[in-house]
Amino acid sequence: MSGLVFDSIVKKFGEFTAVHETSLTIPQGKFVCLLGPSGCGKTTLLRMIAGLEAATAGRILLDGDDVTRIPTHKRDFGMVFQNLALFPHLTVGENIAYPLRIRGVSKADCFAAVKRLLDLVQLPDMAGRPVSKLSGGQKQRVAIARALALEPKLFLLDEPLSALDAKLRESMQIELKQLQQKLGITTIVVTHDQR
Repeated sequence: MSGLVFDSIVKKFGEFTAVHETSLTIPQGKFVCLLGPSGCGKTTLLRMIAGLEAATAGRILLDGDDVTRIPTHKRDFGMVFQNLALFPHLTVGENIAYPLRIRGVSKADCFAAVKRLLDLVQLPDMAGRPVSKLSGGQKQRVAIARALALEPKLFLLDEPLSALDAKLRESMQIELKQLQQKLGITTIVVTHDQR
């Protein structure tokens, strides 16, 4: 089966159950939003997909392969964290190229990928700009570009718009959906914002 499958997945922290037995199928190429109040297990579920939290029980399948126990760095996903996790001492281009560099991609290929990704997120000609000089929306776009650098099968976003003002949040919601449709990548967004 193509896509992401949660097969009776459970996550406990000691006696506390953060994610109760959950089964769900997300077909390849879909945009899915996990919506709920703080503390209901949304981020924990996303972190299990990413391999940042180990499942207590159940399985996670990606395109039919069991990835439940595969280490994070061997899973095929890109993730945008709530705090964006950009490197403040690197330029925009260096931030986007970082996952490519650690995988041993050549400088020429990194340069080409950074240019393509900056065009994709509508930030052309900003590769040399310091991250500290960017607006909130621009930082968001850099984090998205970096998450997409390795052309992942899954695109995971944890409360990606929570730090943005209402107007920018609204425009970024539209841009994210358009980007997902353009790339056809399975996208999972965690949020408590019903809008």
